[in-house]
Amino acid sequence: MPAPPGARALPSALTAVLDLLRCPRCGEQLAPVDGSLRCPARHTFDVARAGYASLLTGTAATSGDDDEMARARDRFLDSGAYAPIRDLIIELVVGHAEARSAEGAPPAVLDVGCGTGYYLAGVLERLSSAQGLGLDTSTRALRFAARAHERAAAASWDVFAPFPLRDAGVEVLLDVFAPRNPTEFARVLMPGGVLVVVRPAPDHLAELREVVPGMVSLDPHKEERLHRVLDPLFSTERTEELRYPVDLSTASARDLVRMTPSARHVDAEQLEASVPSEMTVTVSVVASSHRVLPEG
Repeated sequence: MPAPPGARALPSALTAVLDLLRCPRCGEQLAPVDGSLRCPARHTFDVARAGYASLLTGTAATSGDDDEMARARDRFLDSGAYAPIRDLIIELVVGHAEARSAEGAPPAVLDVGCGTGYYLAGVLERLSSAQGLGLDTSTRALRFAARAHERAAAASWDVFAPFPLRDAGVEVLLDVFAPRNPTEFARVLMPGGVLVVVRPAPDHLAELREVVPGMVSLDPHKEERLHRVLDPLFSTERTEELRYPVDLSTASARDLVRMTPSARHVDAEQLEASVPSEMTVTVSVVASSHRVLPEG
């Protein structure tokens, strides 16, 4: 449906994933109307000038990056310090998705808790036929995600609520340092689709935790909890550990703290005073790929 004269057109990346989206109020398919999204029941959702769709209904989510956290995340990720993590995600995804795309329609890649869209953009850059959608509660981060890649759409949503997406419409689902909703993951992934989960290992950023008071500690039982929630719905295909040192300037180290949940617990003056002029930090993560188990 062409936009009327004077109406703001939707970003092309958002238009490309309209078949995947569903109205969060009634579950009907959404269509573009005067620069917004609307379902047959006339539930209407704004598309921000920054390019992301505002699908959250009711009370706005209180979690997610604020403006300073989003800017810190964008600066830090742009430095390339986490590029090996992105490369590992691409390795876990690409062979599977390329084989599947040769069989039919271009794959849809969903990044839940996408932040600024860094990892989604990396996957889309490698998968030239794929369309991407990033979901996040932070509208400040979504400003970056909506322009992270020409084929990356972005929408505000809470990972703990039922996703505004149709059943079995997603080929690849990314969950990188983000909360998880395994039931919804299983519902939106198509048969044969792949889920990639990345989480911190116990020694991740250990050097920063030693010098910055108030940083959030890591749950030593994180792996057990992950498998407890995934195992009833998914089979684990591959698990990789990635550990490497990264040299950080004072500014990069501060950005790294500011972009994590620790930002809400670390005093700004203490952060300024505690980070040395240069330091080497251990990046240590676990990444795994999973398939939905057949029903029954």
